[in-house]
Amino acid sequence: MIKWPLQTVLRRIPEPGNVAGDVQTTAVVARIGVFLGPAFGICFLTGLISHNAQATSGILLRPWPVWGYRLSQGIHVATGIACLPLLLAKIFAAYPRILTRPEGGSGKRTTMVRFAADRLLVGVLTAAGIVQVATGIFNVFQWYIFRFDFVPVHYAVAWIAMGAILIHVATKLPTIARAVRRPRAGRERADRPTSRRGFVGGVLGVSGGLVLFSVGQTIGPLDRLAFLAPRRPRAVNLQGVPANRTAAQAGVTDRLADWSLTITGPIRRRELDRGTLAAMPQTTVRLPIACVEGWSIGAEWSGVRIRELIELVGGGDQGVRVVSLERGSRYAQTILPADFVEDDRSILALTINGEALHPDHGFPARVIAPNRLGALQTKWVERLEVL
Repeated sequence: MIKWPLQTVLRRIPEPGNVAGDVQTTAVVARIGVFLGPAFGICFLTGLISHNAQATSGILLRPWPVWGYRLSQGIHVATGIACLPLLLAKIFAAYPRILTRPEGGSGKRTTMVRFAADRLLVGVLTAAGIVQVATGIFNVFQWYIFRFDFVPVHYAVAWIAMGAILIHVATKLPTIARAVRRPRAGRERADRPTSRRGFVGGVLGVSGGLVLFSVGQTIGPLDRLAFLAPRRPRAVNLQGVPANRTAAQAGVTDRLADWSLTITGPIRRRELDRGTLAAMPQTTVRLPIACVEGWSIGAEWSGVRIRELIELVGGGDQGVRVVSLERGSRYAQTILPADFVEDDRSILALTINGEALHPDHGFPARVIAPNRLGALQTKWVERLEVL
């Protein structure tokens, strides 16, 4: 009789009891999963909000509340950081279970198919979780060591991860419920509950510590504790606000001296220099800059309302295409939807915190609008086009 290759492999796999330690039990795996699953769910939902914020239209795309994106992205990044030790601990605690042989032996084809499907799901879930947490943290620290475009890959894998989590929970719910309710005897090593509780408590403590020492980039009162944050917005920064991308990095420094703003609309076309813009009625707003990396800070901006600028060329309640001096960047051109254009707090800013914009903050002029991620607050604005 010809044997399945998988059957031969299974005979070489050690029994889980021969490799499992005191903390590598179903109870520990389930308890960590109780925290990791919801954390992934929060990351998924807040990630959808962030993805929607980068679209040109959407039900969630509104200029209010002004702190909306700041809050959701702060939660997204903090929860993602908390997932790192939880994910590593779950993999460590679960890997002997992954080596478990199929119940009832390996002789029945249906058993083998069910076993292979379960292991495939676990493999997809583990791989997707690692990719999401790793690339998310790399993005927070702006370590782009991977060669793919972060945004579409992170978005696509998020759906894969959540789908795998939902299927996994649905198929394992009775096992999870039993493991969480009470310790089991025998191979579960119920005589060593202290080490298991200590392990789970330690993992939760590490997760909480990582959040505590990084969330100050979003929550002002905790800024002094943000030792692990890549950005400390309330530390010493240029004009009081960090700059993710400098004028030199954008390649625009040589084009700032003879700058002018072009506005095109349905009736006419206007070209304004910075002096003309500064002579127009100025609006001052206090709005936060909130970036996808999780950091945010409020600042005072002054400039001309976008609505008033497009009225000069016959624009009304339309959206506006904003074009930067920068070339070749994902955000060199952005769309400011009509709801944002109509909002009185959406301005073409000329100053920040009472000073003329530094080139790294978008001099001669940049867009500032409420409840909008920092990457879409276009710097070095060259042209406004009424859509």
